Amino acid sequence: MGKRKFSGLEVTLIVLFLLMSVVALALIVVLATGEPAVVKDEDVVVTPQCKNLELGERVDCYPDSGASERKCLERGCCWVPVDETSVPWCFFSENHGYDVIEENKPSSTKLEAVLKRKPSPSLFGNDIVDLSFTAEMQTETRLRFKITDLKNSRFEVPHKYVSPPASPPTGSLQYDLVLQRNPFGIRVHRVSSGKVLFDTTMAPLVFADQYLQISAKLPSSNIYGLGEHVHQRFRHDTNWRTWPIFTRDSFPNGGTHNLYGHFPYFTCLEDESGKSFGVFLMNSNAMEVTIQPAPAVTFRTIGGVLDFYILLGDTPEAVVQEFTELVGRPVIPPYWSLGFQLSRWDYGSLDEVKRTVERNRNIDLPYDIQYTDIDYMEEKKDFTYDAANFTDLPQFAEYMHAHGQKYILILDPAISTKPRLNGPYLSYERGTQTKSWVTESDGETPLVGEVWPGETVFPDYTNPSCVQWWINEIEVFHQEVNHDAIWIDMNEVSSFIKGSSKGCAANNLNYPPFTPNILDRQMYSKTLCMDAKQTWGNHYDVHSLYGYSMTLATEEAVRKVFGANRSLILTRSSFPGVGKFSGHWLGDNAATWNDMRWAIPGMLEFNLFGIPYIGADICGFFDDTTEELCRRWMQVGAFYPFSRNHNAQGYMPQDPAYFGADSVLVRSSKHYLNIRYTLLPYLYTLFYKAHAHGDTVVRPVMHEFYSDPNTWDVDRQFLWGPYLLITPVLDPGAVQVKAYVPDAVWYNYETEEKVTARKQFVDMNLPEDKLGLHIRGGAVLPTQRPNVTTTYSRRSPMGLIIALDDNNSASGELFWDDGDSRDTVSSGAHIHYQFTVINGTLTMQVLTNGYTDPNNIEFEDITILGVTKRPNEVTVTHNSITTPAADFQYDEGKMVLRITGLALALGQSYTVKWDSVNPEFERFDCYPGESSDETKCLSRGCIWQPSTIPSVPWCFFPEDYGYTVVTNGTENSTQWTFDIQRNNVYQRMWEESPNIDKLRVSITYLSGHALRFKIYDPANKRYEVPVPLNLPSPETDEAKRLYEVRVNQQPFGIRVVRKSTGTVIWDSAVPGFTFSDLFIQISTRLPSQNIYGFGETEHTSFKHDMNWHTWGMFTKDQPPGYKLNCYGVHPFYMGLEETADAHGVLLLNSNAMDVTLQPTPALTYRTLGGILDFYMVLGPTPELVVQEYTELIGRPVLPAYWSLGFQLCRYGYANDTEIADLYRDMKAAQIPYDVQYGDIDYMERQLDFVLDHNFLGLPALVDSMRNEGMRFIFILDPAISGNETEPYPAFIRGVEDDVFIRWPASISSEIVWGKVWPDRPNVTVDDSLDWDTQVELYRAYAAFPDFFRNQTAVWWQREISDFYHKTMKFDGLWIDMNEPASFVHGTVGNKCLGPLIYDNPPYMPPLESKERGLAHKTLCMNSEQFLSDGTPVKHYDVHNIYGWSHTKPSYDALLNVTGKRGVLVTRSTYPTSGQWAGHWLGDNNASWDQLYKSIIGMMEFSLFGISYTGADICGFFNKAEYEMCLRWMQLGAFYPYSRNHNGKGNERQDPVAFDEAFARASRDVLNIRYTLLPYLYTLMYQAHAHGSTVIRPVLHEFVSDKKTWDIYKQFLWGPALLITPALDPGVTEVSGYLPDAKWYDYHTGTAVGKREQTVVMPAPLSHINLHVRGGHILPWQNPALNTKLSRKNPLGLLVALSDDEFAHGSLFWDDGESIDTYENGMYLLTTFSANKNTLSGSVEHNGLDAAEVPMLGEVKVWGTGTAPIKEVLFQGTGEGSSSVIFSHDQVTQVLKMDLTGLSHSVNNFFTITWVIGTS
Repeated sequence: MGKRKFSGLEVTLIVLFLLMSVVALALIVVLATGEPAVVKDEDVVVTPQCKNLELGERVDCYPDSGASERKCLERGCCWVPVDETSVPWCFFSENHGYDVIEENKPSSTKLEAVLKRKPSPSLFGNDIVDLSFTAEMQTETRLRFKITDLKNSRFEVPHKYVSPPASPPTGSLQYDLVLQRNPFGIRVHRVSSGKVLFDTTMAPLVFADQYLQISAKLPSSNIYGLGEHVHQRFRHDTNWRTWPIFTRDSFPNGGTHNLYGHFPYFTCLEDESGKSFGVFLMNSNAMEVTIQPAPAVTFRTIGGVLDFYILLGDTPEAVVQEFTELVGRPVIPPYWSLGFQLSRWDYGSLDEVKRTVERNRNIDLPYDIQYTDIDYMEEKKDFTYDAANFTDLPQFAEYMHAHGQKYILILDPAISTKPRLNGPYLSYERGTQTKSWVTESDGETPLVGEVWPGETVFPDYTNPSCVQWWINEIEVFHQEVNHDAIWIDMNEVSSFIKGSSKGCAANNLNYPPFTPNILDRQMYSKTLCMDAKQTWGNHYDVHSLYGYSMTLATEEAVRKVFGANRSLILTRSSFPGVGKFSGHWLGDNAATWNDMRWAIPGMLEFNLFGIPYIGADICGFFDDTTEELCRRWMQVGAFYPFSRNHNAQGYMPQDPAYFGADSVLVRSSKHYLNIRYTLLPYLYTLFYKAHAHGDTVVRPVMHEFYSDPNTWDVDRQFLWGPYLLITPVLDPGAVQVKAYVPDAVWYNYETEEKVTARKQFVDMNLPEDKLGLHIRGGAVLPTQRPNVTTTYSRRSPMGLIIALDDNNSASGELFWDDGDSRDTVSSGAHIHYQFTVINGTLTMQVLTNGYTDPNNIEFEDITILGVTKRPNEVTVTHNSITTPAADFQYDEGKMVLRITGLALALGQSYTVKWDSVNPEFERFDCYPGESSDETKCLSRGCIWQPSTIPSVPWCFFPEDYGYTVVTNGTENSTQWTFDIQRNNVYQRMWEESPNIDKLRVSITYLSGHALRFKIYDPANKRYEVPVPLNLPSPETDEAKRLYEVRVNQQPFGIRVVRKSTGTVIWDSAVPGFTFSDLFIQISTRLPSQNIYGFGETEHTSFKHDMNWHTWGMFTKDQPPGYKLNCYGVHPFYMGLEETADAHGVLLLNSNAMDVTLQPTPALTYRTLGGILDFYMVLGPTPELVVQEYTELIGRPVLPAYWSLGFQLCRYGYANDTEIADLYRDMKAAQIPYDVQYGDIDYMERQLDFVLDHNFLGLPALVDSMRNEGMRFIFILDPAISGNETEPYPAFIRGVEDDVFIRWPASISSEIVWGKVWPDRPNVTVDDSLDWDTQVELYRAYAAFPDFFRNQTAVWWQREISDFYHKTMKFDGLWIDMNEPASFVHGTVGNKCLGPLIYDNPPYMPPLESKERGLAHKTLCMNSEQFLSDGTPVKHYDVHNIYGWSHTKPSYDALLNVTGKRGVLVTRSTYPTSGQWAGHWLGDNNASWDQLYKSIIGMMEFSLFGISYTGADICGFFNKAEYEMCLRWMQLGAFYPYSRNHNGKGNERQDPVAFDEAFARASRDVLNIRYTLLPYLYTLMYQAHAHGSTVIRPVLHEFVSDKKTWDIYKQFLWGPALLITPALDPGVTEVSGYLPDAKWYDYHTGTAVGKREQTVVMPAPLSHINLHVRGGHILPWQNPALNTKLSRKNPLGLLVALSDDEFAHGSLFWDDGESIDTYENGMYLLTTFSANKNTLSGSVEHNGLDAAEVPMLGEVKVWGTGTAPIKEVLFQGTGEGSSSVIFSHDQVTQVLKMDLTGLSHSVNNFFTITWVIGTS
């Protein structure tokens, strides 16, 4: 069928009709929306959708010049002028961006998506419609995401050293990535805090062929980095500053223009916690980065792809380590390159060079290196020298070498096309032959420009043939003119003409649609045409890689020319990764005070960029300097890593000697250069740390003191590493400097006196010849006597400067090699020392000794600063031989101890002691127990010395008691194994327990934050704990480990050092290590007195008292009491170091044990069997310690939602009617209540699985209650009655299945009988008789199931299933008496069979009734059990894990029988129990002290990985007094496991047992609990998924505040809710500490206005003090009678804004009871964030049935300010904004809005904006 043709008239009418339609549509839009117009771009018609944004959140839609309303609207953007010119008037609308149309997750660590561009006008044309998004979770702390063209390949940086890890991460990710689909955006959250780190949803993605833009909101304004520019301050100004990045030969004169390097990388410090992250865009195209007040960043680049790396660190320093791990660790420069250096452009002749050298030699100036600039060349041609003026240049290097000095020359890339004076220019000809030049766009014709020699061509260092040409030329020239290193310049690449000698073609490479704000706004200004061709691609793409590629080529040349010698490269142009091979100087500065000031931020930034060998031209390159400026610059320049004085042609000389031998400048320069040379061993060690671990060398003060906001802006001072603070004078005429003294002990380096100021600004007096130089307490600095060159100083004796910190501790390192050879780290050809000072003892531990210095160097002196009293003696120990020090002097005024005349050989280990610490605290008990005397003590070979200090042991070990390393064993990247031998000079401690003389030690590097060390008998297999742990694949990269492990040879000991601080967190190199058959003892020094954990025992404070306390651990049916071992065993502690870093230690041993804590500080373990199997996690925060520990032992179980409701129980219900009446009364009182229990009284004669005749109505009652939303839990004890007269299936089938514990076959075939609760049949119990008589007369024989055996689990589940299906339904299980408890001792008749030594071992820990032996109230220790693999074990070894073995089968049975998650509560626990069960704190007493002790107990179980915990509210034993019970109900409402439970014979204590006032107060506080259950459930999810704590010690959130370290009468729910209960009788107010945050009163929503102080809070009897922390969002629901009802209510949000008006939170939601909802993805996870006046909700995961998802209800925002709010707008996904009804109290600053009517489910995105008005 043919196509119809329209006539001309028809065409005209159609066009007119369309035009009228467009006009009409525009008018409709104007009338309906008020928007100015509809804009049209080709086929795209849009109406800009403009949100009401904060000014600081606008993202510029018109970054090019010439913005106007018309042009803005043509781009489909929003035009809203404001009276601030820096704020964009034209900003992005919601019409732009991309949508996710496909999403795929090929693995747990990879996410892929396809993006489709929204129909919208183009900014610069050629937009790419279909994009590919890929996110890779490369490591636990590194996220990569890349956005590129889906269909066509694009240029990507061919970085040689950036590649993904070999394997995906195995540990928990520290970040979450949330993908927003419509419009596309991502949010990167930090898991530990929930803080959004990088949020691109703030503005649309733009991705065109030559214009790529992405914006991201950041969590703070603490932004550092981006380069290369002159940043006048280290911390960025966020007030709309735009920084171009594109390598350029320009002067660093303080403008905002682009300079030599290309670094699209920054670090962001999140807050005072130190948590930081880095953002790296791997893109080499010209770009600009805008920083704006939101705070936010916008990247605009004109090519390539968006290839981002997000790097997380716990500190800013850790982020640098992450970045350098990615791009390459910095090179260690040769030792001589750390010496002082002289250079200038245009000495004119070699004679003048020599005159300069000689005059500086003559004044004895420390001075190592002389340079020559391009004036040495013939006509400035590379690879030539001026034969007239530099005749003897070939011999100049020898002239320098003769005096121990070095010579460096310059090379530029540009090669002259002209012949030499006397012949051809062979370098040019050879390069032409090999086609080594950058070409024009045709790919053939060499591009010609102009540089110093005139007309030039430019080597293409991306071309392999060019690289080989470059190597050959350098090699040939080196043979002609000897030199020691290469300085490469002009490699941006620089040309003096624009583009080329032919100009540049008019195309989109030379003239792209958008040019970033680079200097001159012309792409080829002072460089090559952008369409020039290189092997890697168009110069347009690779321009900024020119210096990088030249550096790589030069490195290959240096390797060829200098062979095994390291040499040095110094480059001007750089790119991330250059630091792996080269240093950098800050370019062609000027002799101005500004340039001297600005050099410090520059050096700090290049340390962030991974180029620590950095410095500025001292005294300035351009212009004539002045004596004062040069003097001050020489002072600070003495502490530049790259310390070179360099100036330009035509200006006055400025080498120090020029100013006169007696000048102040020379005296000052020599003084500080001598200090530099003294400290070169320390500086060289810092470069080793940079090379091995990625540490900074010149370090920002805030990297060490990030918790102090005063340091965030410090950039006129800097540190060498962590320990040396440099404070220069940077202003003319100044002799006083306002300096900041951070929060540490500091010593004046020059006077050695302790500084009194701390954490404050001071006016530091610095006369003309001084700068500020201070050593931080805690430092051990290696030193060497200085000389005029490093060649000579390296022959001098060494020393140490020790600066003691608050704890009289210090640490440091020394790295030493030959100073010049390559690869000495990897080859081991070096010496590495670890120095540690604790309590007057310096340990000089050699870690590596692979180098012998030819100069036979010795340490000859040690200076210790801060010694408070004169020591009586100083001793040196080497190879177990102790001798007095030759000489020491003590300066009482300065408190300085000098030890001189030493001769400690370099490469040997030593211990130096001065007795400034009470030596009695150094004793380790050789005779633990009560029966020691002098004779017994001496018989063990120990020392007897009485003491007047209470609890100090009188019998203690001699220094050499223990073991010695006898083999070096084997060491690889994952493990270190060696043998140790006992010192058999000493007798065994017990005859009955033979020593094991030879042991094996195995150290495994489990991960970057975890390690394991195991000590065992290699010859005979011993019992090992059969509790499986989740062990990761070992960490093979030493640089990734937070720790270093060192071994002391004699006495054997392991030292674990935290790398970041040098703190020794474990040091078992102390006397007393014993390993015998039935007694093992090991001690370790601790880094501080701050120890938390160990259990289960009642403690009277959360932080342990270290004054010689011993705690026994052995599971026992023992109610809580002081120093009484209770139900569980947890040999785990958390140590908090004085630096506020935390670590955790687990001893995986299940034998009876104890631990002694002593004030050394030190810890001693004693255990009665097994092996030593230690696991350590490094945090470094307390919360991370728990997360890492639970990663190891298993994450806490996620209980059913209903189990978070209130629960009632009592032992002593007479019948089911009592339960029914209680339920009726609770409902009538309207008290929320979810769970009812039955204790053993529901059983017939306390028999498991048998219902008592008084409870025959219980099944029907339970069914009725469950129909109303209630749940029922019943108790099960493990003991099974064995002498029934009627058939008892549980026992009969148990015997048939052989599940009960028996004697070993060699002793008897009988069951080991005990007695517990079950009564004999057909007896009447006389309760008036004493307990023992009742047990003897009435209790049945009971058998104990062996839950290790597989058949036992099957039997147990069958019995539970039968009860569920045949007797009564239940929802959870409560397992008790599983220590295991028995009412007889060992067995019936109290006569244990077999060797008595196991029931009464040689050593008894201090256990309850220790005199009765281990079998007291439990089984005989010779009882035999069988592990799941059939291995027989003694109960002696596995007693402590009986409850653990009982837990998993019970949990499995519960799930399998009910088909629901339910909840399991167990009394006896061991590490890993929390995977399956919660725990209550046992049979407590109804007394006031139990209230605060329950808080301690819960916090300890939070450390142990058991989140679902609580105590019996109102007490189990004795009568509960009214006031106490009411206060306990208030406290217990905030137990995760909230159950009121009391014992038989006591009066009722449930909420309706008292009066109406009691019931009302209980109802009120439980309504608060039920309101906050969505928040509590989310915390439970976070514990289950990530291992975080639910009941959280205050110190976990505010660890930098040492006042929180002792808090145990307050606690947190997660990070946000602070509970301050009343815990004492009669009080009407309580004192509570409010840490440093904004806090709101939960009851009123008002900010309390106090922080970092103890506050007296009103506490009437009906009130509990609750505070919500600003910065957090808590989900909530209106309460109801039970959770079945409350879960139906809308979801509310409580938004508590922080000081900076920010808040974040999340909601986890599932059906509340299905099994493994998290693991199976059957849940909803929504995150909420508030910033200023906008609240948004985003969905991170949506796998939940829509019917289960709650609707959004009431939202409360606290802290909204006093300004009136005129409107609140709500917007959902794909919806327009709608106004909502709200109320705002300007006095309380509380905003409320009810969104219930919107029917918006929380599984959809939303934003709420409140508009500030004027009336």
